[in-house]
Formats: sequence, structure tokens, C-alpha cells
Amino acid sequence: MTPFDSNAAQRADKRTLLILLVGISLALGWILLPFYGAILWGFIIALMAAPLHRRLLARMKFQRNQAALLTMLAVLIVVVLPFVLITVSIATEATGMYQRMQSDELNPARYLRRVFDALPQWVGSVLDRFGLTNFDKLQARVSALLSQGTQFIATQALNMGQFTFDFVANLFITLYLSFFLIRDGDAVLRVMHHGVPLSDAHKRELWLKFTTVIRATVKGNLLVAALQGALGGVAFWVLGIGAPVLWAVLMAFLSLLPAVGAGLVWVPVAIYLLMQGALWQSLALIAWGVLVIGLVDNLLRPMLVGKDTRMPDYVVLITTLGGMAVMGINGFVVGPTVAAMFMAVWHIYSTAPDTNNNIDPAKYNAQQTPHLYGHTQAPDSRTLKP
Repeated sequence: MTPFDSNAAQRADKRTLLILLVGISLALGWILLPFYGAILWGFIIALMAAPLHRRLLARMKFQRNQAALLTMLAVLIVVVLPFVLITVSIATEATGMYQRMQSDELNPARYLRRVFDALPQWVGSVLDRFGLTNFDKLQARVSALLSQGTQFIATQALNMGQFTFDFVANLFITLYLSFFLIRDGDAVLRVMHHGVPLSDAHKRELWLKFTTVIRATVKGNLLVAALQGALGGVAFWVLGIGAPVLWAVLMAFLSLLPAVGAGLVWVPVAIYLLMQGALWQSLALIAWGVLVIGLVDNLLRPMLVGKDTRMPDYVVLITTLGGMAVMGINGFVVGPTVAAMFMAVWHIYSTAPDTNNNIDPAKYNAQQTPHLYGHTQAPDSRTLKP
């Protein structure tokens, strides 16, 4: 066999292997698709718990199993247990609210009518021009929407509270995967690092951006959501508004939407209090929402999310909304992460040495992180550990 034939055979073998690799990877992704949320959060938990695991591993003389078990115990106490307790409270309060709406004890449409009746005449004229004064249809839609929403929340929370099969299976997969990623994360990462056909500098840059964005997004958004939900729940409890835990969780969830999130809950409640004649309570809630809850969003979110990701606020906002529209709750992590990887890959591609563009390879430093993010920093080899 001539050298030419040998090279042709090697190229054919490599192409065939690449086709098999792509095909089997797609098949594996299709099989794992039903559990993508559990797998995603398993990886996120392992990534967030990695610093604690490293400290425990050093103190326990590198006993991997014991250190991983202690790390998972901390995760259970700090994350899983509060989640279960809050879920049970949501189930109880949402069920009670749904029953009150069904018995007509709580009628949101009635309060909506009062709001429209209290509006100035010129506002009514404007609404009439747009055909928004058909109160019967509007009241029916609002009542049906709130009733269905409350029933859905109560059903889902009750299902989780009763430990349905899907919930238990996803929770088990998340925690099971987290344990092994925490224990064997370094070895898994070394295999992945070796298999990616990029230079070491490019792999370090991409991994640095990937882990930084995930940590910043989860840490920043969840902390802001927890603070806004807690502050809103305390305000509702002090003002005597029913189901404060349910409203707190709803505000925490909506606060994942930057700028407008928690206001979608407390603003209508403030209007409701005003229509009930509770002027001071309404003004107090508005002041608390603007000066306290809004301050958390306007100050902490840019500091915790935008600062670490080195992405403009508008990119974080758009990708968060787009990610949640496509992937649900998981999208608030996936959206900004995809955007950051997109920008990092384009930076690598656009600054790579290219003889056609007359770029001097000697002046190219691939180990610098993108100027697009407003900083220049050499990747730390420690970031290769999950």
C-alpha cells in the first residue's frame, strides 16, 4: 500500500468515526431529553458546590467519598429541605385560595370592576375607543384565568408535596448525578478537555466563560429572587394579605424577569388595597415595593449577574426572557449561558491567526479573555475543576 493510499484510508476512517460519533451523540441526547432539567440542575449543583467540596476534601485528607457525601448533606439541608417545606406551604395556601374563589368568597372580577369604576372619565373614554369597556367578558376572562392559575399552582405543588413519581425520579436523578459529578468531576473534566479538538488556550477560555456565567446567573438571579420574594412576603404578612407564602413564591418566580418581575404581583395588590379603602396600606406597599423591592433588583442584579458575566444588561435581559420562553424555568440559566458562549466563540474565531487577514500569529494571544466583555484576564488553570 502506497503512502497516498494509507493517508486516504486514514481520512476515510476518521470521517466514518466522526459520523458515528455525531450519530451516537444525537441518539444519547434524544434518550436523555426527558430528564434534561434534572441533568442540568445536577450539573449546576455540582458546579456551585465545588468550592465547598474542595475545602472538605483537603481537610479530610482527600477521602473522596466522605467529602462528596458531606457536600451532598449540606446541599440537602440548604437547598432541598427548604424547597420541600415551601412546596408544602404553597400547596396548602393555593388550595385554600382556590376554594375561596370557587365559593365566591374571593372574587377578583368584582375588585376589577371597582377599579374601572374609580378611573377618571377620560381614562374610560380612552378604553372605550379600544373596545376595552366590555366588563362582563373581561371579568369572566380574569376570573377564569386566576381560577385556572390558582388551581394549577395548587395541583402542581400538591403533586410535589405528595411525592409523585416524576418529582421523585427527577429529584433522585439530580442528587445522584450531583454526587458523582462532585466526587469525580475532575476526572470527567479531564476526559472532556482531552476530547475537544481545540487548543488548550481556547478550551480554557471557553470553560472559564461557561462556568463564570452559570455561577453568576444562578447565584445572582436566585439570590435576587429569594430576597425579593422574602421582602414581598413579609410586606404581605404585615399588611394582613392572605396566603403570604404563595405570593412570596410567585414574586420570587416572577423576579427572574429583570426590571418588571415582582411588580407584576405587588402593584395589582396595592391597587386592590386602594379600592378597598385601605389608603395607608396601599401607600405603604407602594413605597416598600419601589424603595426596597425595586432597589434589590436595580442594585444587586447588575452587581451579581452583569458584573461577573461581563455582558451588557440588555443582553442578559433578552437572553433570560428568550431562554424562559423556550425552555421554561431552566431558561434563565440556559439563555445567558448560550449568549456568553456565542460571544466567546465569535471572539476566538475573529481573533484567531489568519494569513488571509494578515494577522501576525506572533502577536496573537489566545489566552486573553475577550475585550468585548470589558476586561483582559488570563484564565486560571483552577477553573478547569468543576
